Amino acid sequence: MNTTATKRDHQSTQKPKQPQQRQTAKEIIASNVKSLIEQLEAGHSDALTAYLDAMSRFHNYSFGNILEIARQKPDATRVAGMYAWNQLGRRVKKGEKGIRILAPIIGIKRKPKEEAEKDITKQNRAVLVGFRAAYVFDVSQTDGAELPAMHEVSGDVGENRDRLLLFIEKQGIELVFTEKIAPALGMSYGGRIAVLPGQSKAEEFSTLVHELAHEMLHKAERRTTTTKVVRETEAEAIAFVIGKAVGLEAGTASADYIHLYHGNASLLAESLEVIQQTSAVILAALEPSRTETMPDAELAKVA
Repeated sequence: MNTTATKRDHQSTQKPKQPQQRQTAKEIIASNVKSLIEQLEAGHSDALTAYLDAMSRFHNYSFGNILEIARQKPDATRVAGMYAWNQLGRRVKKGEKGIRILAPIIGIKRKPKEEAEKDITKQNRAVLVGFRAAYVFDVSQTDGAELPAMHEVSGDVGENRDRLLLFIEKQGIELVFTEKIAPALGMSYGGRIAVLPGQSKAEEFSTLVHELAHEMLHKAERRTTTTKVVRETEAEAIAFVIGKAVGLEAGTASADYIHLYHGNASLLAESLEVIQQTSAVILAALEPSRTETMPDAELAKVA
């Protein structure tokens, strides 16, 4: 028996290894949501709380990157690329592992010469051409100069109440305080919010955000059919995210999503994304001067 020939024949039947393909943003989100469902099914509801916490801290980041940061480093509080930390007088500690996220690749789309000559102001425009892997590091992974304190309000809504009321007014939503809705703390009617008077400032703020979330998400045809339980959970999750962002002591939110979605990854992803997007809009209104260390748009430049 010719063992050399046999070995050669065996090798020829093996398929050549395919190069590892890059994951798209959608694939990464799907993978993270699947992992979250598995953790919830195993009884680890703190995994969802970690995602909601990350939403409160990184609301200028994309939904997919928030999930990536929360999965890889749930305790992250302030992240940036190595170049950005260097510019702030800090250095990444030796041996620290970066947090992998997706950074946008921006290209220039050039118009045909004939069109460009007709309108020189519209000659070229920036377009998103794809994504690439980039790595950021949490402040805890760095050493160096002290950073300016981020604006926080611990246990007190401060000026955020006035900013929230102004935002509600700008949305054309009527706000009334009435005891007629007792024992409910708040009610949303579509263009009108009613709040029970006499609540503490923190409770009132949370109630306002909860009912505002209903106004923004649930008073029009929006997406896949939702149930009352799903709508209430989304509103509560948004109130949790906003409360954490302004420094209030928040509960665990309604973390048992698995009972609502029964393992349906697409519905869970849909809810998490609208929670993130709605929270980002409200936080932008509350903190007009607040800046993140490194929003997604900047990562393409320096990460």
